[in-house]
Amino acid sequence: MLAYLRRLARRVRGVVAECRYAQWRLLQLRASADSYLSDPAQAPDTYHEFLYRTSGPLAREPTAAQRAAGRAIR
Repeated sequence: MLAYLRRLARRVRGVVAECRYAQWRLLQLRASADSYLSDPAQAPDTYHEFLYRTSGPLAREPTAAQRAAGRAIR
């Protein structure tokens, strides 16, 4: 019975972590300056536009050791 409860707790923790990441990612996408441009895939025309588009929070990249262990870039 204890093993079953542990598995259930791990699954619940995984679902909560996935929901938390999805909510964080949605917030990042909505708050990014690129979402307000007509063509976000186009490169910035001026240095001022470049600074504006990169002014938001940047992705946190894991260390090389963490990437080798399979951790994703967030």
